[in-house]
Amino acid sequence: MPKEPTTDLLDRARTWLAEDPDPQTRAELTALLAAAEGPEAEAEERIAWSRLAERFAGRLQFGTAGLRGELGAGPTRMNRAVVIRAAAGLAGYVRRHPELGDLVVIGYDARHKSYDFALDTAAVVVGAGLRAALLPRALPTPVLAFAIRQLGAAAGVVVTASHNPPRDNGYKVYLGDGSQIVPPADADIAAEIDALGPLAGIPRAESGWEVLGDDVLTAYLARAAAVLDPAGARELTTVYTPLHGVGRDVLLAAFAAAGFPAPTVVAEQAEPDPDFPTVAFPNPEEPGAMDLAFATAREARPDLVIANDPDADRCAVAVPDPAADGGWRMLRGDEVGALLGAAVAATGTDGVFATTIVSSTLLGRIAAAAGLGYTETLTGFKWIARAEHIRYGYEEALGYCVDPDGVRDKDGITAALQIAELAAGLKRDGRTLTDLLDDLALTHGLHATDQLSVRVDDLTVITDAMTTLRDKPPTELAGLTVTRADDLTTGTPDLPPTDGLRYLLAGPAVASARVVVRPSGTEPKLKCYLEAVLPVPTPADLPATRAAAQDLLDALKHDFATAAGLA
Repeated sequence: MPKEPTTDLLDRARTWLAEDPDPQTRAELTALLAAAEGPEAEAEERIAWSRLAERFAGRLQFGTAGLRGELGAGPTRMNRAVVIRAAAGLAGYVRRHPELGDLVVIGYDARHKSYDFALDTAAVVVGAGLRAALLPRALPTPVLAFAIRQLGAAAGVVVTASHNPPRDNGYKVYLGDGSQIVPPADADIAAEIDALGPLAGIPRAESGWEVLGDDVLTAYLARAAAVLDPAGARELTTVYTPLHGVGRDVLLAAFAAAGFPAPTVVAEQAEPDPDFPTVAFPNPEEPGAMDLAFATAREARPDLVIANDPDADRCAVAVPDPAADGGWRMLRGDEVGALLGAAVAATGTDGVFATTIVSSTLLGRIAAAAGLGYTETLTGFKWIARAEHIRYGYEEALGYCVDPDGVRDKDGITAALQIAELAAGLKRDGRTLTDLLDDLALTHGLHATDQLSVRVDDLTVITDAMTTLRDKPPTELAGLTVTRADDLTTGTPDLPPTDGLRYLLAGPAVASARVVVRPSGTEPKLKCYLEAVLPVPTPADLPATRAAAQDLLDALKHDFATAAGLA
């Protein structure tokens, strides 16, 4: 190895080690340094150097998603030193904006180090002369988003990596309206972080923050129940899994407050566990994640299966389906989004429905039929929540905002209540959620969606695919003509710039079709979103139309993977 880079790397590692406040990551980095400098075999030494270089190859960047990454020592990992700097950057931003107030509310989930990171944040906020309030225990993210608005806070933080693997954690930041940060706030906070000196120069209080009682949770539960129709149906049996996260107690309390029968909880996944031992990835969308829930459902025979992700801001729904493997079918996020949209529209409300450019366009049809406004945003609830006069918003990744005046973010608890009320009302009338989906298809056309998601170990696979698509854009996919190709990096009149590509397609078999591709903002994935809209002349045509739509989506996936160099 060249001597100068090696010396520089060692110096940076030793400087970091001297500042690191966490005995665990200090021990980890000490061992790496010893292995890199010691008399180990050449192969082991090379591995140690590689691991050191990776941890000091830049810095975990603060952006609109806050921070998210693998736990461990060094500036490219999630650790106490990185979190202290992030908290100091946020405190600096709040102090520069006194009009926001001086209270920062802090929540956390049950992941490894979440409580430590929350305490560090409170210590930094109080050390900066501001007020900090910690939620009373590990609670769902929507409780934090609610608390910000309820308490009139200047900002909020929740320590969570949502549905990422067990080795990860994250740091999500909200401003006083209860929605996640967007530009320019993210860049301003990042600039505050960049301006910080040594860690020892960041004041940290040893006490002085408030630990909130259960009043804020009680208020959240009352608000969630109040979203429902007091005279609505409540007779519904459910199986529920929190996927080893923090949703169980809050969801059970919400169902009780709203008057629903208690769900049957999947026993193997009931307790919070940061190692998520029963799933490969703690995300209801991932293959195998719902297997235990479906096994429980085959025994309990409920009307519905409901799941939250680990921080309970997302909600997954499954329905009985004799044709499905195991007898249960997961509804797509777009299907649940349309069902909830139809339910909200049926209340005679006003306002705007909002979804993202990668979600189904069916919500726009539902809004137009109800005389409501409609808007499409970039991917992420930080954008959806900022739609003017928003009444309802959702994204296809199982995120639903059904009460934006209470929680201006996705809320997997309140969404579960609303889907349960909808299903109970249909059950009372001898109908099901799938019957309502059929109604929507007959009224607005069958909006069939699917996704091609490629998880990678090497991020260059993603950049190479995006480069290939830009250099050689497809002109035909699945027999459909590409009528328009948008490179979203330059932005549009309605959207700020983002790293994404959008293709509109046309052909004799479809009313419309669309493909959107983008790198994931939170995981090492390339995500391609597909939609085909087919007319359905009569109810008898539904089965054949669904089969034709699936064939078309399968062909789109194959052809697009080939065009991107991923096949």
